[in-house]
Amino acid sequence: MLIFFRKRLFFAAAFILVSFLAFSINAQAEEQSKDQKKPLQIAVIPFQALGSDSDHGGTVICPICGIASSSGRISKDGEKIVEEIFIKDLLALKDMELISPDKVESVYKRISVESLRESSLDVLKKAGHELKADYVAAGYVYRYAERVGYRFSTERPASVVFEIHLIDSGNGNVIWRGFFDKTQKSLMEDVFQISSFFKGGAKWLTARQLAEQGMSEVFKTFPDLQR
Repeated sequence: MLIFFRKRLFFAAAFILVSFLAFSINAQAEEQSKDQKKPLQIAVIPFQALGSDSDHGGTVICPICGIASSSGRISKDGEKIVEEIFIKDLLALKDMELISPDKVESVYKRISVESLRESSLDVLKKAGHELKADYVAAGYVYRYAERVGYRFSTERPASVVFEIHLIDSGNGNVIWRGFFDKTQKSLMEDVFQISSFFKGGAKWLTARQLAEQGMSEVFKTFPDLQR
């Protein structure tokens, strides 16, 4: 009788253990499934204007990758316009969610002040970690010169140079660099730009239109993001 009772107790305990393990595995799978369905959290750091006041332009070094680029004057709010265009194209991708811009700016400013001796990349990594972002995007505008003239006749064409980096908050690696540098030219100046010129409606583009065209180009290499 005692042996029979022990066997029943053993099987009951085994059943409870197996049930508990099955429940734990199922709960973990459901939690992972929820995480996978949750939109990727993206923190867009306010874009920075790193232009030159010289009419002849200059050279600027990217704070992230250290690559030198040409620079020039930046029209009022040029960096904000490029940021706006980037966010619009970013949100057009599936499963993306923007972390509150106000929160991102506040956290980034505080960490920048607290980490004055650290590199720009390290500051971005810290910001991404604190914001619990999957990815951090940082953009720099080196030139944003508005055209002088009209659609079909211009004294000076629009010119835009910008650079954007995407950082994986998990490992701190830079996984993408989008770079655009262009000054619109007429067909008389550069016949090789015929495709670009007619893509713009065969007219002189504004700086914003040129930036939008450039953003479309850099997004062709944008990575397929995963959690």
